[in-house]
Amino acid sequence: MPKMKRNPFVARKKTVKKSVKKAADISERSDQLLQQATLAPQWQPSWTGQSFAAERFKHWVVGNGNTCVPAANDDFTGDIQWKIFKIMAEFVEGFEFLSRLHKEVSVFGSARCSHKDPYYAVARKIGSLCAKHGYTMVTGGGPGMMEAANRGAFEAKGESVGLTIQLPMEQRTNKYVKRAVDFHYFFTRKVMLSASAQAYVFMPGGFGTLDELFEIVTLIQTGKMSDSVPVILVGKEFWKPLLGWIKKRVLDAHGYIAKGDLDIFHLVETAEEAFAIIKTTHERSL
Repeated sequence: MPKMKRNPFVARKKTVKKSVKKAADISERSDQLLQQATLAPQWQPSWTGQSFAAERFKHWVVGNGNTCVPAANDDFTGDIQWKIFKIMAEFVEGFEFLSRLHKEVSVFGSARCSHKDPYYAVARKIGSLCAKHGYTMVTGGGPGMMEAANRGAFEAKGESVGLTIQLPMEQRTNKYVKRAVDFHYFFTRKVMLSASAQAYVFMPGGFGTLDELFEIVTLIQTGKMSDSVPVILVGKEFWKPLLGWIKKRVLDAHGYIAKGDLDIFHLVETAEEAFAIIKTTHERSL
């Protein structure tokens, strides 16, 4: 008796049913995660005073129609030509803005620290010293360490500038900024923060601060930026472990950098030490 052939349509039907069930399980799990985020204790970030755990989850993970979105109401993500024009416009506006400034010193640092952080006072003093000696204090214009540096310059009646970034919730322009320009893209803002500064001061900070630090160090290491512009790290307790790891693992253990690359960093503890380095620098032009 001949062997009966399997009906391919029946097998296909079973496969479709399994796929539908799997998709339903994933959708149910996503709903559970979203509900957990909504019910979770809300973090009250000191720099905004607004809770955002659930809203941030929905904003960055899933949007309408179960599609991931990078930002709310981004009118330029759908048209590459307009996005290019927007990028060009930010560069033009940024460089025109910088061309009116003189003796700029860029200060980087955490947006999340409060005024009670001991390094807040140090950043504030750096801003004050720079302003009293005719330097322009340039920061990302946000809260935390950026606010501290702008505050010191503002209180000393000096030039206090903010190059701000548009974020959904985390950043606001601090009240000590006298002149500001706003950016949509991080990379255009980073170019402006480094373009004409004659010194870079890095206060303790998180991923954003570390990103800015290593980008500038890489540009100096590769000769794309002058090594006459000092990279000043303020806070020995914070920065020493990182520098130790770079020396021990990156240099000694693997030889991924040259010994002279460590000379790019200038580690200090006080505002006075930082300013002593700043005042040896010369103004840069665009």
